[in-house]
Amino acid sequence: MSMLDVGKLAIISVTPTLVGAAVVYAPKVCATVSRIWEKRSEKNHPQPLGPPIERLAADLRRLLALHDDLTRSAHLAMRAHRLWSIEAAIAVRATETARALDIAHREPEIPGDLTRTELAMLLHAIADSGLVLPASVGHFTQDGRL
Repeated sequence: MSMLDVGKLAIISVTPTLVGAAVVYAPKVCATVSRIWEKRSEKNHPQPLGPPIERLAADLRRLLALHDDLTRSAHLAMRAHRLWSIEAAIAVRATETARALDIAHREPEIPGDLTRTELAMLLHAIADSGLVLPASVGHFTQDGRL
């Protein structure tokens, strides 16, 4: 057996192992290279702190309309839990919106943990800053308007 034959035999026996290793490890290597590339490009370009203000405003309007509809229509037993969860979602979006608009507000320790009074004041501050909110927001204001 010549050296050429030994070389061919070595290549034939090692090739499946190398192909298998490439299939298994290539995605991990690509992900690592991609992550490093993103970190380097993030340093060059400023990144926003949160979602775009348009999406925050749309979510806040949708949640306020849902809250208003629910306070007018649902049965009392069913309404309590849903109202609590919608109010928590409104508080989270209102806090994110206030942060995006640089409005002074209390940062709750638990996301969405604002009292109704704090939430009403925050919604008023958001509306006063120029963000258009629905005219009626349930029980957050005395006259039903922002």
